[in-house]
This record gives sequence, C-alpha cells and structure tokens, in this order.
Amino acid sequence: QVQLVESGGGLVQAGGSLRLSCAASGLTLRSYAMGWFRQAPGKDREFVEAISRIGVSTVDADSVKGRFTIYRDNAKNMVYLPMNSLKPEDTAVYYCAADLSPFRGVVTIASYEYGYWGQGAQVTVSS
Repeated sequence: QVQLVESGGGLVQAGGSLRLSCAASGLTLRSYAMGWFRQAPGKDREFVEAISRIGVSTVDADSVKGRFTIYRDNAKNMVYLPMNSLKPEDTAVYYCAADLSPFRGVVTIASYEYGYWGQGAQVTVSS
C-alpha cells in the first residue's frame, strides 16, 4: 500500500522559511516523478513544483520560482520542499504526490497525472 506522509508545515511570518518533507512507502520512489501541490481555502488545487525520478529535472510554478526548490533523496524515500521568502498568499494545504505512471519520461504539472497523494500539511503565513 502506497503511503505519502507530509510533515514540516506550520505558522510562519511573512519572509520566513519552512521545509516540507514527504516520506514515501509502498513504492520504489526512484521509479516515480514527484510533485507538490497546494490548495488554499476556496480555491482549486494548484501545482507548485515537480521533480523527475532521479532529480535531474524540476518544474516550478511561476508563483514560487526562486523561492521554493524541490529536491529528493531516493535512498531515504524522501521528497522535500524548502520554502523561503514566504508570503501570505502561500498559505494553503500542501500535498505531496507521486506520478500515476512509473518511469514516465517527462515531469508533469497536471494533478490528474498523479495517482498517489498525501494527507496534506497546513502552511500558514502571517503578514
């Protein structure tokens, strides 16, 4: 059974930093591209960042470019999302997700392409 468990969320002031972690089990992590998505109250879930299976390629949403940097440690079955220069508009529940298809050759930003999801971690940025 695949499980993705996020941790590291919390309350931080604007300009501060957090690092989200995603612990994966039940799958061979190096076979899957991974992504982070977020959902703010009253809004649709949106793409944040994604990383290829061995971390060679990453894709960032424009809203977080230069502030967030996804990376992974396949040996530890972990994916991370360091978040710097946080803004109140970054407030959301953040979800870790694994690609629906193992060995996909490209990194996708479409949520429907991700088949496994964590329970989410709340990030709140105060102004």
